[in-house]
Amino acid sequence: ILISCMGKYKYVERTLIAIGLLELAFIPAALFAKPDYGALMQSFVGSQPLNDNSYWLLIAANVGAVIMPWMIFYQQGAVVDKRLSEEVIKYSRIDTFIGSIVTQLVMVGALVVTAATIARTNPNTSLENVNQIANALTPFLGSMGGKMIFALGMTGAALQSAIVIALAVSWASGEVLNVRCSLNSSWKEAPVFYAFYNGAIIVSGLLVLAGIPLISLTIGVEIMNSLLLPLVLGFLLALGWKVLPERYKLQKWEKIILLFIYVLVCSLGIFTVIQLFR
Repeated sequence: ILISCMGKYKYVERTLIAIGLLELAFIPAALFAKPDYGALMQSFVGSQPLNDNSYWLLIAANVGAVIMPWMIFYQQGAVVDKRLSEEVIKYSRIDTFIGSIVTQLVMVGALVVTAATIARTNPNTSLENVNQIANALTPFLGSMGGKMIFALGMTGAALQSAIVIALAVSWASGEVLNVRCSLNSSWKEAPVFYAFYNGAIIVSGLLVLAGIPLISLTIGVEIMNSLLLPLVLGFLLALGWKVLPERYKLQKWEKIILLFIYVLVCSLGIFTVIQLFR
């Protein structure tokens, strides 16, 4: 909430970058876990539990975690608030590309840490909250160093997610209601925007304090994200296909790739719904 008092988008962006750097702690944590690299490579090409419905639900959740619908609203709002001009679109795309690579490396690091420790020695351990995960990792990463690295990574991920999602909600809601929605505006100038932002933060905090199973909630939310993706991607395809100026419209090879991704995501969403009601 204090971050929203900075009064300028650039200060919030710099704060988010600093917080996001904490997530890089998952990469050295993966090395500390001493994974079996042979088994790690085998997991990519080996047999998969395709007959297990839970496996497919986790696949859907993973898709929803990687390509989140609200990311579109956040990026659009950030571009406007940062006042980017047409001349820097190329650099914005490069920025997005690099960011997508780094975030996936962080995700791989977190998965390797868990697979190389808990999943290998005690796969039936209850992991319903962050504290249980940290305690389960302690014997492998060390009581002090391991917990510290894990805590830094989780703190960075949690803070950045809370701020980014709250901003996405605020920007999208402000545009729908046609009211001022900018971090460059004061609380007095954009009361609705800041009300949505702080409301999202407070509600999220109350959910955590309520003691609900956060891991299950997270998986459920990511599955919901994957189900909403076809709608959001459909509008983006239509935008790039018909609406944008000619020089920015999708090229033929881009259309082929995006259509393939769209069909894949839609198919996975439909399959997930079928699994939920079986």
